[in-house]
Parts: sequence; structure tokens; C-alpha cells
Amino acid sequence: MNKSKMFCFRLSEKDYLSIQNKAERAKLNMTAYITTSALDKQIVVIDGLEQIIAELKAIGRNINQLTTLCNMGKIQCVELTETKEWFGAVFDGILNLCER
Repeated sequence: MNKSKMFCFRLSEKDYLSIQNKAERAKLNMTAYITTSALDKQIVVIDGLEQIIAELKAIGRNINQLTTLCNMGKIQCVELTETKEWFGAVFDGILNLCER
């Protein structure tokens, strides 16, 4: 998007710091945070999502390794019960974070 217009306004130090803090928590710069807020777009901050993403990546790596071994003919039958349980736990974690 081409941002060719500039909009300036004044606010108190307290309000500025409050907006800056909210922008940092949302992992957005001040312009993106203020624009998103002013356009009534929802800003969702989910704490703890990094750990869940790491778990999902680990599960994905495990599945990729199993697929490679299967394609090489080194394994024939894969038991994915434990992987399904991990995935279920991660999914439950995502639901819990979204409900907060």
C-alpha cells in the first residue's frame, strides 16, 4: 500500500507512553498500531504463542523424518498415536490461549 499522506496530532506524555506500550505488546510499530485501532480493526495479542509454534514445528519435523524414513524403505509401519496426542495437546493449548 502506498502511504502518501501524513497525519500529525498532539497528545500527552502519558497517552503517548500508553499507546507505545500497547503497540509493543501487539508487536506493531506505532503507525501500524494507531492505524489499525483507528480503522476499528481487531488487534489480538496472544501471549505464549511462541512456545506453541515451537511445539508444532517439532511435531512437523518428526513427521518429516518419519516420511523420509518411510520413503527410503527403512520403516514400514509408523505408529502415530503419540504424535496425535502431542498435536491434540498443542491444539488444546491454542484454544486455551484464544479463550483468554
